[in-house]
Amino acid sequence: MQTIQVAGGNLYRVAAQYLGDATQWIRIAQLNSLSDPMLSGVVTLRLPEVDAQAGGGVAAQ
Repeated sequence: MQTIQVAGGNLYRVAAQYLGDATQWIRIAQLNSLSDPMLSGVVTLRLPEVDAQAGGGVAAQ
């Protein structure tokens, strides 16, 4: 598992850059107990392993 720091932005961009798929932003959100894809300030995030088969986009209700 990788840990990164980002200054603002959103999880869509982080997922696209590190996981290769912006729709997998929800995997990052769940791993970091976040509900909002928008980030403010400097945030430390844990990233899941890259998984091209993982679904993404919508949190399970």
